[in-house]
Amino acid sequence: MLKKIRVILATLCFVAITLLFLDFTGTLHHWLGWLAKIQFLPAVLALNLVVIIVLLLLTILFGRVYCSVICPLGVFQDGVAHLSKKGKKGKYSYSKEVKWLRYGVWVVFVIALVAGINALVALLAPYSAWGRIVQNLLAPVWQWGNNILAAIAEKHESYAFYTKDVWLKSLPTFIITLVTLIAVIILAWKNGRTYCNTICPVGTTLSFFSRFAAFRPVIDASKCKSCHLCEKKCKAACIDIDGGKKIDYSRCVDCFNCIDNCKFGALKYRFAWGKTAGQPSEPGQVDPSSAPADKNRRAFLVGSAIALGSAAIPARAQTEPEDEPVKIEGEGGFADIIPKKAPKRSVAITPFGSESVEQFYKHCTACQLCVSVCPNDVLRPSKDLMHLMQPEMSFERGYCRPECVKCSEVCPAGAILKITPEEKTQWKVGTATIQPWLCLVDNGEVEECGNCARHCPVGAIQLVKKVREDGKTVRVPSVEEEKCIGCGACENLCPARPISAITVNGYQIHHKA
Repeated sequence: MLKKIRVILATLCFVAITLLFLDFTGTLHHWLGWLAKIQFLPAVLALNLVVIIVLLLLTILFGRVYCSVICPLGVFQDGVAHLSKKGKKGKYSYSKEVKWLRYGVWVVFVIALVAGINALVALLAPYSAWGRIVQNLLAPVWQWGNNILAAIAEKHESYAFYTKDVWLKSLPTFIITLVTLIAVIILAWKNGRTYCNTICPVGTTLSFFSRFAAFRPVIDASKCKSCHLCEKKCKAACIDIDGGKKIDYSRCVDCFNCIDNCKFGALKYRFAWGKTAGQPSEPGQVDPSSAPADKNRRAFLVGSAIALGSAAIPARAQTEPEDEPVKIEGEGGFADIIPKKAPKRSVAITPFGSESVEQFYKHCTACQLCVSVCPNDVLRPSKDLMHLMQPEMSFERGYCRPECVKCSEVCPAGAILKITPEEKTQWKVGTATIQPWLCLVDNGEVEECGNCARHCPVGAIQLVKKVREDGKTVRVPSVEEEKCIGCGACENLCPARPISAITVNGYQIHHKA
């Protein structure tokens, strides 16, 4: 029964959180958005003490049920492991804890988190990894299916669906995501929860607390017949029958496979507060592998300190490297309609609601939930090495409409604060700068344009008179920086190609009017 309850809850959580990333309309976030906020790393980065304390208490009471029920990447591994052993009586065996790898990765993760090496943090975090897998690999398929339904509905004069552009937002992120998925599948197919117990920093953090779990699987040595069936079913490879009928609770993810398969009633999930990680096989027997109590207490305190304090150290902001200048093609009239390219930006533009570039990158988990719900294709993963896979704004395909605040509604980590459309118009994330040599009017390709001024939602661009080199008086754009909010409408709608004549550069610290 315990296993059935765990499977049902895990399936519901997995499907729901996956749908959060697939739902590009943002509708489901009103009901299911809390599932993203109870993920461990987003809660730590958001300094959501309530969620952190609840998750730690849950682990202290019941073991690592977070890993087997709430974590989507963990549930995905269980699904792969189930398929790999379908029709087999048992495929796993006990393996010793690879401490140097497990704790080495954890130390590297904590150092990267404190030092602001965000690309490495995002690469190792399980929730972020699953978000990227869904956004980069599953979402395009989902959107193509939506577009087929939209085409069918349109033929029947129905607009229940609308088409969604499907495009590759970042090749480096796509490659990293694909490699991550392949690695996780291989590890889960061959050895079950190897990723969780050797690589995942969240699993290692929770392992400091799961050693003290009040309720846990316990082996009754008097009933155990050493059939090894529980050991063969343990996807965490943490049950050692020959070594003293003991369980490594730091690696146990409470899947309850062992209990469900024990034919002799030797395994029970029961109250066992105060027991050490290895359970003695006979009354009075001492397990030599058990850690002393004071050492366990130190591990407990260290884990608590790291979980609660690691997010408080600010990360470093990084600007985008410079690009080579690009010349406009075409003679006379508007430039040829060719795809736009991202211009050089002195400072990356982070979303409305992020208080500064540093604050945004400090808290962002690179899960790309905001990217999935952005209706204007403004947000995409950064290609900058220090902030690889973390979102940034760019305006080649659209601009950030003043009435849209979807990204601020879905961010679970506090990187984007929740704001209203009214507040957004008072939030300045950047300012527009004009490159006269690219302006079609200024360089003599057309006699008048004014597209940027017409579409500026805050009236920050005015057309002023200027005498060109050919002696003709024309009206060219001028930016009032005190009004500009950095929405990118001017850059997006500028007809110059492939680089717009007006470029938005971000502010390191965002301003509020």
